[in-house]
Amino acid sequence: MKKWFIRNKNRNINYKEISKNFSISEIVSKLLLNRDIIDYNDIESFINPVYKNLHNPAELKDAKKAADIIKKKIEDNKKIMIVGDYDVDGVISIYILYSSLKKCGADVEYEIPDRIKDGYGINTEIIDRVYKAGVDTIITCDNGIAAIEAVKYGKQLGMTVIVTDHHDIPFIENENGDREFISSEADAIINPKQKNCKYKFKSLCGAGVAFKLIEILYKKMGIDKSEVYKLIEYVAIASVCDVVDLVDENRVFVKNGLKILNQTSNLGLKELIKAAGIENKVITVYHLGFIIGPMINASGRLDNAKKGVELLLSDNQADAAILAKELHDLNNQRRDITQEGVERATQYIEKNNIEHDKVLVVYIPEVHESIVGIVAGRIRESYNVPTIVLTKAKEIIKGSGRSIEGYNMFEELNKCKELLGKFGGHPMAAGLSLEEKNIELLRKKLNDITTLTDDDVVPKIYLDMQLPLEKISYDLIKDLSVLDPFGKGNSKPIFGEKQVTILKASILGQNKNVLRINILMKNGIYINGIYFGDIQEFEKIVIDKYSSEELSKLYNRGSRVNLDIAFYPDINEYNGMANLQIIVENFR
Repeated sequence: MKKWFIRNKNRNINYKEISKNFSISEIVSKLLLNRDIIDYNDIESFINPVYKNLHNPAELKDAKKAADIIKKKIEDNKKIMIVGDYDVDGVISIYILYSSLKKCGADVEYEIPDRIKDGYGINTEIIDRVYKAGVDTIITCDNGIAAIEAVKYGKQLGMTVIVTDHHDIPFIENENGDREFISSEADAIINPKQKNCKYKFKSLCGAGVAFKLIEILYKKMGIDKSEVYKLIEYVAIASVCDVVDLVDENRVFVKNGLKILNQTSNLGLKELIKAAGIENKVITVYHLGFIIGPMINASGRLDNAKKGVELLLSDNQADAAILAKELHDLNNQRRDITQEGVERATQYIEKNNIEHDKVLVVYIPEVHESIVGIVAGRIRESYNVPTIVLTKAKEIIKGSGRSIEGYNMFEELNKCKELLGKFGGHPMAAGLSLEEKNIELLRKKLNDITTLTDDDVVPKIYLDMQLPLEKISYDLIKDLSVLDPFGKGNSKPIFGEKQVTILKASILGQNKNVLRINILMKNGIYINGIYFGDIQEFEKIVIDKYSSEELSKLYNRGSRVNLDIAFYPDINEYNGMANLQIIVENFR
């Protein structure tokens, strides 16, 4: 059972005044306050996420310096190598930098580390390889901020190194436990999270940082501003898939990027959309995060991430179609081995009687190294506790963790660093390596030191406000669309209502995993609800409050049961017909 909470933030701010000043409904005003969007400039930018609301890229530390260096290297015909990451953000960042530098006339190539052989980020082996190939300048993207030794090695060879990244700044702890942030010897480091960077917005993804650099470079090269805006559809994909907060600039990128994506001229994206079977649908945040993104990601997990870049660069439809099918097939393969990994992880938890641990450490040596993070995420969703999944790599144990609200995984691992090899991450996710003999020691210590309580690990659902079902209308849904697109930092609004009368229920779907309910509203009008959650939980609630006989009647000839529901309003379009409905998030 989930615990319900009602958000009631910024209650002292006059939402009616905001409604009047910005010509938005009072409900939308309250929703903005619940999301801590209270400054009038921020509200204006949120409601109207237009290009003029993008911040000045010159405020990014070293961005102008990096653009000047790149311009000079292009003019001197120096060989440039872009080194990216193997995830979606890395692939998109490479595409943005590579295609833009080509447009500027650069002699440029790109390299992506192999997930298994090389691991994450630039390293001395890659630098050695590209140096011997005559490369003068390296530009990292979506990595490099922590590559202190690798950058030092490149500088010793006489190379120019530019780092573009968005990850947390590395640090060392002194004798007093105080952190001293460190930086490399790179010629320019662009990362909004640097302590001495005055850039207003700190939550750009790697592709967003690359975009800001190109914004400056294009201006210096005399390329029209409209050309840089064409890159926004790609930044939108990376922003959604890297799960950055969809506020401020990221909202500008995603809102406008989706418009461009739905009319994209990129052959690779067109074929990818076709391979996914969504060519006749309006592309939304959901499609980016759960269909298009995973297909691009699959190449970096099971093959080589360069296929994703090659797809985006394709200028031949037949080649693009072949690559898109390969990515589609790889993603299906990834999905199968992920499911197998989840099943093995669940068996491990049950066999070792650790299902009541506050922090799960799961060791499945045979699971593919590239999908441990996904498996950890699935297990975290099932048990609602921080989860680390470990597997046997070539010479050491490697793993990935996913956390819950209120548990800073990076900080907790930092308290166990004597048991670990390498580790890194942030509050909600981390990567690590360790020796096999330390697995059980890590599990025990993480659970011994945790301050998580039973209450902390109960799943929570946050309601924005109570909303009588009778107030649902097409106008309300149109009002709510002002807040779209939804994602991290801008969650979809969830409303609640007490004692809703359910007359009938039916189970739908090929896998019998969708519940449809027929509701009688207080005004005597019916509305349908759809529930994609735990149907067994719904049935238990009905049986506990009423009886199994009443549940049976609900599924057959109908009945009358009253439950509290958490929901959001929606429109169901089918066979050219449109009807109001609600998407049920939870019952109580």
